[in-house]
Amino acid sequence: MKSNVLKIAVVVLLTLVLLYFFGRTVNWRDVPAQIADVSVPLFLLVIPLFVLNFVTRAVRWQVLVAREKIDVRFRNLVKANIVGFTVTFVFPGRLGELVKPLYLARKEGLRPGFAVGTVVVERLFDMATMCGLLGLFLISRPLFAASWPVGEEVGRQLTFLGIAGIVIGAAILAVILLLYFFRDRAFAVVGFVLKPLPEKARKTVLAFLGEFIDGLRFFRSWTQLGSYTVLSLIVWLGITLFYWVFFAAYHIHLPYFVVIPYVFLTAVGASIPTPGMVGGFHYFSKLGMTLLFGIEAGRAAGVTLVFHALQIAVTCALGYAILAREGLTLLQLKRMGESEKR
Repeated sequence: MKSNVLKIAVVVLLTLVLLYFFGRTVNWRDVPAQIADVSVPLFLLVIPLFVLNFVTRAVRWQVLVAREKIDVRFRNLVKANIVGFTVTFVFPGRLGELVKPLYLARKEGLRPGFAVGTVVVERLFDMATMCGLLGLFLISRPLFAASWPVGEEVGRQLTFLGIAGIVIGAAILAVILLLYFFRDRAFAVVGFVLKPLPEKARKTVLAFLGEFIDGLRFFRSWTQLGSYTVLSLIVWLGITLFYWVFFAAYHIHLPYFVVIPYVFLTAVGASIPTPGMVGGFHYFSKLGMTLLFGIEAGRAAGVTLVFHALQIAVTCALGYAILAREGLTLLQLKRMGESEKR
């Protein structure tokens, strides 16, 4: 009981701190006018582009789950993504990352451990893809320097960060492959490193590692690895397109690839385990707009609030519709995720 209270207190404090840094430089009297200054046709176009993200994620996920069951129904892959994000938007702790695979496992008769392992693989590929895209973007920055002018010293720092991004992305992929091809040795090394930990904690980590490697076994060939990597690129380029059109709806016209570092920052903010990504997404989104694009703080705050509200509204509307049709509640899904955490 005390540990739960402490966790809630930490989450609330973290959320409030991030919201403070998000709003401290904003003249809130100007924000309503900034929010209203929007192109309605482009704004409406953003909604199907956002929904398309669930479809591209489902296509990519299908490659992973096919090793366990090749005829998984595509609609269940889409619904699992929507339900997972709905839980993430409503509850703290990124609980939707567990609900998503467990929901699919129940609908399709998959092994829960295997389904959870595939989502771990997804997240690692997400990290690798975003680091790689950020790295390629920053290294190729001189090609569109006129569209994104920065000082010489900043340019050198960005190039360094670009190289670091590519190295990190390549390192993540290398670790994935090493774990797959040298499973037994990986278990031995991790077990040795974890010796100082209590036996229960050590067994939990090793079980998690086993589920992760189990999820990797879809790599039957380099072709499958390549196709999954391409699908990961499509997922994140689609997310970039969503934000690019959203910026255009608010009369912020940017070259498409200049949006990539902003997407990277929002992904970092969204990964902070606050309820509904509140605070983390807001702070890093505003930071990206003001730092990368020179957008005024009030406009950045207003656009960020609309970004976040639209994602929650569309996701939860679809998620609640799915749950109502299946006779489920969010609390049932929350308990499902919490039982797996234990």
